[in-house]
Amino acid sequence: MGVGIRAAGERDRELVVRLLDEAFREDPVSRWVFPGEDYLRSTHHRLMAAFTDIVLEAGRIDVTEDGSACALWLSVPAVDPADPAGEGHDDGPAQVREAVDPANERVELIGRLTGEIHPADRAHEYLWMIGVAPGRRGEGLGTALLTSVLDRCDREGLPAYLEASNADSRRLYERLGFTVLADRVLELPDGPTMWPMWREPQA
Repeated sequence: MGVGIRAAGERDRELVVRLLDEAFREDPVSRWVFPGEDYLRSTHHRLMAAFTDIVLEAGRIDVTEDGSACALWLSVPAVDPADPAGEGHDDGPAQVREAVDPANERVELIGRLTGEIHPADRAHEYLWMIGVAPGRRGEGLGTALLTSVLDRCDREGLPAYLEASNADSRRLYERLGFTVLADRVLELPDGPTMWPMWREPQA
């Protein structure tokens, strides 16, 4: 039986924030941004809320019909290298830090560092985050969310991009046709590795 998927709206905001908070609390990057169990528990959801609000406004959030998994996507246009204004829209990381915890420079740093490695020369679909409820992992929900967009990318001739934050997710993305951009791999200061991954449209 297939997985039912629908577009999320404002009414789903709290569901998406809760899903992302639960799904990423054990993620190495989340634990680097919010060191310490108490701090992680009290603050991590604010970052997930900030990300959710950005994508609800500027992108698309897909959620499974049963509310057990979600994927956040942005359609990213190509940046004209002759137009430096295309790069300068990056007050975003500072604004996210202000909303989440002004004292935590890592909230801003993660946004700036991932922005620096993000390919800008071709239009593409960007998978910002994908989260599956911890008790539902291994059921193919993440794959279903991904393939619903990747199939469209293939039809429309669009590449896709993401940053894998752990080895397990990296292996899943590789099975779906993504390859690591080896010259852009991000080693966070005193922290984990993030693997930028690109997928060309497939016939």
